[in-house]
Amino acid sequence: MIDRNGLAQFLRRRRESLQPEDVGLPRGARRRTSGLRREEVAALCHMSTDYYARLERERGPHPSEQMVAAIAQGLHLSLDERDHLFRLAGHTAPPRGADSEHISPGLLRILDRLHDTPAEIVTELGETLRQSPLGTALTGDLTAHSGPARSIGYRWFTDPAARRLYAPEDHAFLTRMFVSGLRGAATLRGAGSRAAHYADLLLARSAEFRAVWNDHEVGIRPREVKRFVHPEVGPLELTCQTLLDPDQPHFLLVYTAVPGSESHEKLRLLSVIGAQALR
Repeated sequence: MIDRNGLAQFLRRRRESLQPEDVGLPRGARRRTSGLRREEVAALCHMSTDYYARLERERGPHPSEQMVAAIAQGLHLSLDERDHLFRLAGHTAPPRGADSEHISPGLLRILDRLHDTPAEIVTELGETLRQSPLGTALTGDLTAHSGPARSIGYRWFTDPAARRLYAPEDHAFLTRMFVSGLRGAATLRGAGSRAAHYADLLLARSAEFRAVWNDHEVGIRPREVKRFVHPEVGPLELTCQTLLDPDQPHFLLVYTAVPGSESHEKLRLLSVIGAQALR
């Protein structure tokens, strides 16, 4: 059963404790609110201001699990806070572990500050959960995919467009790397896991995947330098640094170019193109 009073108080307290810079928003010169405004939280949670405001006023419909998950992510809640929010809303807290898609506040705070750097937060299956603005300009909106296609490893064998972003001379290595990674995840998580499900789907759909899968390669790690082929700025060589969440299998990937290099200049151009596209 929903605890409307407890839910409203918890939401208000969490909103008031956050500052705009905590969630990647500009403060503005005339700001008087001590914490976030309701409309700012609503935008972060991808819902209407009226809907969110009614929750804080102990009114409105019973929020669905999807709505509660969106609020938990928008308010940058920890896993313990997320679970508490679900219980206040009358739902069972989602399971933790490999399939959890709740991004930790620490990773979000770092990503929110990477306005001028391509970056993304991904799962162990290569499912992009969040991107920086320049990350979206580099690879497109990878969060728009649904179902198994959310995984770059799955798209690699089922959607020819997935390979166009990468240098052709790297395709053979990336094919082996994606298969190796999925095999490792499926073995680690076991039968019935999402990783095992993706493997079964690809074994049924792709002869190329089956051939490489039968080589039983494991432990093939990504190369530090990734070569992209962007449709507007052309080839880029970017160094990828990885930060691992200690509590769940999420990775923050940050792409940088050597200062003064051609790729560095192309990234600067891409930031302009990306900003124009957003406007």
